Amino acid sequence: MTERPGGFALNAPNASTRTRTSTAPEAGVRGRGARSNASGRYESFAREAFDDGWTDQDAEPVRLTTTLLKDSSRSIIATNNSPDISFDQSINPYRGCEHGCIYCYARPSHAYWGYSPGLDFESVIMAKPDGPALLEAHFNRPGYKPAPLVIGANTDAWQPVERRLEHTRNLLKVFARYRHPVIFITKSALVLRDLDILGPMAADNLAKGAISITTLDRKLARQMEPRAAAPHRRLETVRTLSQAGIPTTVMMAPIIPGLTDSEIECLLAEAANAGAANAAYVLLRLPLEIRDLFREWLATHRPDAARRVLSLMRQMRGGKDYDPSWGTRGRGQGPLADLIARRFRQAIKRHGLTAPRAELDYSRFERPLGHAGQPSLF
Repeated sequence: MTERPGGFALNAPNASTRTRTSTAPEAGVRGRGARSNASGRYESFAREAFDDGWTDQDAEPVRLTTTLLKDSSRSIIATNNSPDISFDQSINPYRGCEHGCIYCYARPSHAYWGYSPGLDFESVIMAKPDGPALLEAHFNRPGYKPAPLVIGANTDAWQPVERRLEHTRNLLKVFARYRHPVIFITKSALVLRDLDILGPMAADNLAKGAISITTLDRKLARQMEPRAAAPHRRLETVRTLSQAGIPTTVMMAPIIPGLTDSEIECLLAEAANAGAANAAYVLLRLPLEIRDLFREWLATHRPDAARRVLSLMRQMRGGKDYDPSWGTRGRGQGPLADLIARRFRQAIKRHGLTAPRAELDYSRFERPLGHAGQPSLF
């Protein structure tokens, strides 16, 4: 795979596999007459424009080849027993994430598979093509009762490689066929591709989601989340989801003191203008390898702010870089943490981001005729 700014041009085995580059038609190429680069009709692969919000005026991320591996896990459901997380089951179609967010709390998990939480996490992606079949088998288990399931709780289910593989889209089709509620979290505009599934599900109270927006600063976002959608594209995604009737939360996750906390009020104002129903936040967490990776990133991109950012973090973590205690790991403790919480609450109230969290309807779950445990009559 050859990476392009913000996206990938992927080799496809036949013309039915559609690939996309991130060069939007309106961007153009300096010194050239044509403004796009669609494939010729006789080519064995196809290119389409995919606008993730970045332009030629934004810094280009370092080129990095992505390696795809097949994940042959026997289950698609991950469970947790964390008392400070609102769900205990999730689905992650991919391990690793091309978005490359430096703060990602999922990075240390790559070490379990023998890969670095650093560049390997962003470039060695394990995909789960058997996910839809595994999910269907899970729904068909005798005595199964529907429960909250979150897509993308660990790594982003709509990361760039999903444009070609469509594993997440195929999972959503299973959710829709079984009328099983789904909750999603993403920072990708690619989720809008699946409005044809999510929209009708939301109309039956079967879908809701959250869009993560960390900063409105394009330069900072490009440095901190190099291959995620630009901030304005995420706001447009919130607007489109909301207009489609999908209850949408904006997650300011993480808030980085001394770097992004000054944006709380303006970011929530923009979220409200985009139609978000409510908002939440998580304070930056620096467990395990993330601590050194984030320090390295600060030294490279924000050397003038590095000492202050780390000092503020320690002040909210009892003098340590990180405190994993339940209940406070996502909020911190002390006067500075209390100030952030108070500012966030006041901004939510001021901008009307106070809608109660949508309750999904788990009574609609049903196994369709023709599934493995219910043969069709015809």
